Amino acid sequence: MKGPRVEPDRDVGLQGSYAGFVTRFGGFLIDIVTIAVLFTLAGHVIDYLVSALRGPSFSFTTDAPSIAGLALFVWAFVYCAYPLAVSGRTFGMAVVGLRAVRKDGTALGGWHAIVRVIAFPLSFLLFGFGFLLILLNRDRRALHDLIAGSAVVYSWNARAARLRFLGK
Repeated sequence: MKGPRVEPDRDVGLQGSYAGFVTRFGGFLIDIVTIAVLFTLAGHVIDYLVSALRGPSFSFTTDAPSIAGLALFVWAFVYCAYPLAVSGRTFGMAVVGLRAVRKDGTALGGWHAIVRVIAFPLSFLLFGFGFLLILLNRDRRALHDLIAGSAVVYSWNARAARLRFLGK
């Protein structure tokens, strides 16, 4: 079975260039699914543990929906902000080969990561106009990127891409 063909000149040459809408959207979808699945699993574990201590009738979704909503909000924030601050990428961004950097190409850092995550919902306002900026701007920065002073670029291990190509 043949895997995807890696074109080293093209793939390595794209490294560091601004990421497009489709790739960014793919990473976003992976992150949304990951956030939901991990939160659901953790919720079931917490429900089980609390039910064991309090009684079998306890469930966060029915007994404490506001706490569950707040927990989901905090979880989504931590899921996005921490890895962006540490490595410049969330799990979804890593899967599709993206990295968030400052607009000058340096590491994103904690403050810019937090501002980017806080500003992210603003890109949804006015029917997603903030995301439309990805298609309109030459540097493909969305509204939350402009606010945080960040950009999203293609980033994968160029050496690994070359080695995969040589192995075919």
